[in-house]
Amino acid sequence: MPRALATALRTSAAVLFAVVLLVFVLGPLVWLGAHAFADTWTYPHLLPDSWTLRWWSTVLTDPQLASSIQSSLAITPIVVVVAAVVCLPAAYAFARFEFPGRRVFLIGLFATNAFPKMGLFATLASLYYALGLMNTVAGVVIVQLLGTIVFMTWIPAAAFAAVPRSLEEAARDAGASRVRVFLTITLRLALPGILVGCVMAFLAAFDEAQGTYLVGAPDIVTMPTEMYSLVLNFPKQVAAVFSILLAIPSVVLLLAVRKHVMGGQLAEGFQLK
Repeated sequence: MPRALATALRTSAAVLFAVVLLVFVLGPLVWLGAHAFADTWTYPHLLPDSWTLRWWSTVLTDPQLASSIQSSLAITPIVVVVAAVVCLPAAYAFARFEFPGRRVFLIGLFATNAFPKMGLFATLASLYYALGLMNTVAGVVIVQLLGTIVFMTWIPAAAFAAVPRSLEEAARDAGASRVRVFLTITLRLALPGILVGCVMAFLAAFDEAQGTYLVGAPDIVTMPTEMYSLVLNFPKQVAAVFSILLAIPSVVLLLAVRKHVMGGQLAEGFQLK
């Protein structure tokens, strides 16, 4: 096969792949955006018959939908803070200490994602009933916490492991205390990785639906769990608006930490040895 023909085929294949990727990635986003502002849209028109903002007003003024938004924005930061308190010391230990069973514990962190989550949540439900955690904020926080453990341990652990120990030893030789070395050198250099871990934990908790629905409904309803009833009981334009609102925090946070994600902090977290 001539080299020019082979190059043309590779270029065509790359263009075709890019087009297909754009259709599958951007297609649903365009559909959501159009329906969020469409008043009526009848076949075979390619564009809505008329445009309106009343669906946004419906979402923002409906007490039930507004309550779910408030619940998500209130509970998710609590989950991230609890995950940081629980997981960051473990991440530092995994990065800086060798102890029996270290690799087993590291791999064991994936156990919460290794099995169907609904089965795990159903098993937890019986324990929740015994402890009185059903329909409580604490119960929802614990369920959402399960999905954040991997991100809040592996990624910060890789960040701690990447800090050169020679810098810490030099600071100690200069007379700095262990606490000062940790705060001014170790924590400062590991902060980008910790930030990425926090963002990924936020996204995991913010989007968690199955466990939150099983444990919190009907008293505690977050945005992802509200989608179950919203799709069935509201016009599809309302569902489109609500989906956009659900995606906004994820997009904003990923844009905020994009240089650290693209810089390899996320990938390094899952290459920890």
